[in-house]
Amino acid sequence: MNYESTIDSGRIDPNSNPLIGVDDEDRRSLRRIWLGIAAVAAIGIALWFLGHRGGSEATTTQKDQAPTVSVIAPGTTTIEGRINATGTLAARREMPVGAVGEGGQVREVYVDAGDWVRAGQVMAVIDRSVQMQQQSGQSAQIQVAEADARLAQANLDRALKLVDRGFISKADVDRLTATRDAANARIRVARASLGQLQAQTARLNIVAPASGLVLERKIEKGQVVSGGSGVLFRIAKDGEMEVKAMLGEVDIAKVTAGVNAQITPVGSDKAFTGQVWQVSPVIDASSRQGMARVALAYAPELKPGGFASVVIVAGSVVAPMLPDSAILSDNTGSYVYVVGKNNKVERRNVKTGMITDSGIAIVSGLTGSERVVLRAGGFLNPGESVNPVVARK
Repeated sequence: MNYESTIDSGRIDPNSNPLIGVDDEDRRSLRRIWLGIAAVAAIGIALWFLGHRGGSEATTTQKDQAPTVSVIAPGTTTIEGRINATGTLAARREMPVGAVGEGGQVREVYVDAGDWVRAGQVMAVIDRSVQMQQQSGQSAQIQVAEADARLAQANLDRALKLVDRGFISKADVDRLTATRDAANARIRVARASLGQLQAQTARLNIVAPASGLVLERKIEKGQVVSGGSGVLFRIAKDGEMEVKAMLGEVDIAKVTAGVNAQITPVGSDKAFTGQVWQVSPVIDASSRQGMARVALAYAPELKPGGFASVVIVAGSVVAPMLPDSAILSDNTGSYVYVVGKNNKVERRNVKTGMITDSGIAIVSGLTGSERVVLRAGGFLNPGESVNPVVARK
């Protein structure tokens, strides 16, 4: 009885803690099991998050690692070819003027360098006192010849009245006629001599052969000049100027008469527009250059003998234009990098043309619609992914 009472008092109440009646060792084992299950679940969840997050970060990292490059779509432009050169300013038609005839001592000089003259204008006068005396003497000779001619004509007239009466023979009439004709001839000779003297005297005036600008004066009052004295004045006909530009063989082959050119004299910021009026038909064998002559209207800034920069327009093309930074070159030639599909870099071989201040013309290899890498192309490789950014023009 006492034993059964002891057993009944040791029964477990189903509503009580299930661990009651379980020893400490069992409780510790059960706790370890649950902790293991929880740890495995936590690790699985962590791996799941890490897997998804790592993929996203890898994609972002890959995108961030792609280099950012500036690109440009050049389009097409009408490009005027320009040839740069230097040249010497000069008169387009320079006329040297000197003394002619006997010459003599200079009495007056009427013009100076920088003056404008008209055709036939007297620029200087040489002493003509001797020539004037010669003209006076010749004028007297004409008067003598005319008097002789009048006398001969009178004698002939009287003879003709007497020949019918038989007082004068026909031979006498012929002789008087010849005398009259000789006297008239002497008049013409004397007048011709006077005209010659007058022409010689007129040549003592140094006159302008054409209208223009006096560039140089080498004569002074009191100076003795003659035909061998050389050039006394230099005149630019109509004041027209020109630039003699020296061009290489390649450039001069592109230039034709009639094309425009911009001229800027050294020391001046003002540019003048002219036209090429003559292209040298030969190339200098030593310098391998030819001359292009650019005609210019008169301007005070254009001083013959000075230097000037010349920009000649040499044709035009319609083509894409790129800055020098976008064009690369190697042993195979010139090329650019183009950003294609999926922002992959592609190499594109090109052929360059005219070089201008705005860039370089691409005559083949591009249509103008491509996205061309503007800079740093030398650090890229074909097939490389990039992050393109359109550059502002």
